[in-house]
Amino acid sequence: MNSTVRSILGVLVLAGAALTQAVQPAPQADQQSEQPTIRVGVDLVNILFTVRAKKGGALIPNLEQKDFTIYEDGKQQTISHFSRETDLPLTLGLLIDISASQERLVDIERQAASAFFSSVLRKKDEAFLISFGKSTDLLQDYTNSARQLSAALSDLRGDGQTPGLGPVPIPNTGPVPQVGTPKGTLLFDAVYLASDEKLKTEVGRKALILITDGEDQGSTYNIHTAIEAAQKADAIIYSIYYVDREFYLQGGMMAGGGERDLRKMSEETGGHVFTVGRKHTLDDVFKEIQDELRNQYSIGYVPTNSARDGSFRHIEIKVDNKDYRVQARSGYYATPNNPQ
Repeated sequence: MNSTVRSILGVLVLAGAALTQAVQPAPQADQQSEQPTIRVGVDLVNILFTVRAKKGGALIPNLEQKDFTIYEDGKQQTISHFSRETDLPLTLGLLIDISASQERLVDIERQAASAFFSSVLRKKDEAFLISFGKSTDLLQDYTNSARQLSAALSDLRGDGQTPGLGPVPIPNTGPVPQVGTPKGTLLFDAVYLASDEKLKTEVGRKALILITDGEDQGSTYNIHTAIEAAQKADAIIYSIYYVDREFYLQGGMMAGGGERDLRKMSEETGGHVFTVGRKHTLDDVFKEIQDELRNQYSIGYVPTNSARDGSFRHIEIKVDNKDYRVQARSGYYATPNNPQ
């Protein structure tokens, strides 16, 4: 099913849900809503989030609506629906860094990503695959087939190697970089284009998974524009911080600066940064991401500020247990007819 058809079906389902909600009383605090985790109608805002223990970071999966309060720009909002989302279809984009600093990690990334797709994708889920380095290439468009994604992963090559057949550059309609701007790792471009070109028109739960050391060189878009695109697409960014420290040592360089940018992108969109190390493998990280994707909550509310003026509205979700912390995006853009 292509993106256009899926989007049309999503709109029809939401329209019916909006009419149903208008004539039924709000659910009791101890009940779980079965409505979708995307905005119902024009005014309802939906937020997907997770809850973790402050100590140890374990996911907390069994909370109820009465455990939460939500604020927009500091003003408390009335929760219209609440649900625990474990099986709502996922739309995933995997973005893999193939720049020079990541070339020696590509084989490990290929194997771990293939195993991840085989275990995470269910019947109604879809995923696409993008590589980025000196260019941003779509290796595999939307598919539910783990086999097709694995085949596309087999074409994954570092920038210094002969590329496989099949990559298609994603159209870039933004500003043209100045002549002479060095291009090496188009991380922010990849996030922007994946959000704006691929995820913006999709419905349901959407996430981008980045495998990179977080270093950007030569992107047309900056980190703020990339985050804005992900927020407007209602996409969560999960960053996998994976560094080839030997590469940096051989070049007399210091690694570590990119983690700050990855943390900012993930925290602003409600995601998380995972670090690969000797005792924490890429396979381990993918298992943790899968667990998080299947243990999300959804809160929906009609904002007391009804203006659709394009401004950014800050959101804060509070949980009443002081030992827990909420992991959610920082807000949304109140743009006309732009589902959140």
